[in-house]
Amino acid sequence: MRSQTPSTVLSPQHHWSVFDLDRTLTRRPTYTGFLLFAACRLAPWRTLLVPAVLGSMLAYATGLLSRKRLKEIEHRLLLGRHVQADAIRQVARDFAARAEKGGFHADARARIRRERFEGRRVIVATAANSVYANALVAALGVHDVIATRSMWDKDVLIAAIDGENCYGPAKRDMLADHLRTCSIERQAVHIRFFSDHISDQPTFEWADEAIAINPSKRLRRLAQSRGWPILRWR
Repeated sequence: MRSQTPSTVLSPQHHWSVFDLDRTLTRRPTYTGFLLFAACRLAPWRTLLVPAVLGSMLAYATGLLSRKRLKEIEHRLLLGRHVQADAIRQVARDFAARAEKGGFHADARARIRRERFEGRRVIVATAANSVYANALVAALGVHDVIATRSMWDKDVLIAAIDGENCYGPAKRDMLADHLRTCSIERQAVHIRFFSDHISDQPTFEWADEAIAINPSKRLRRLAQSRGWPILRWR
């Protein structure tokens, strides 16, 4: 975790609060859930391919597939190679509407309000694919989203990821790229980062403040060793 130079004076727009999404703001992971939701809406017969999805997950767990490739295979099995933009965006809106009915931690909504009250800019940085993450995060009233980029061919969604999966070190790097896009130097912004999982250790250590939310066992041990606050959102 970075230390902020005491003499640095920051304007309110240079105070950022960055939240992970899955199991930090949401009660459950979202990627496979979204794909199953979309399959049921667009091509219910594809739910018969769930055993193949489970097989892909096993291949990932044993190191035979990268996380990025796993997501692409799941997408291909449950949505197919091509989906029209209008159809998938409507499904994403419906998925977000369902999540509003108990899919988010109430404490997460309260914390977002608190961060804004402090004058901080709220951003969600997530491995969730942008095709649905934007709609899901908008349901929380947040519109700054850094997510895994979905691949498009004009108005058609492709079963591929554009660039890196926003996970692990890639999440930190994509946040750093976002700073550069905003023409903000790293030392000119105070970043407070919230997440539940050890995979976000690179971003925790890059941030100025690290806060563990309902942490996994490994993250809890790391947070305790570093003196990071641990919050329980029920």
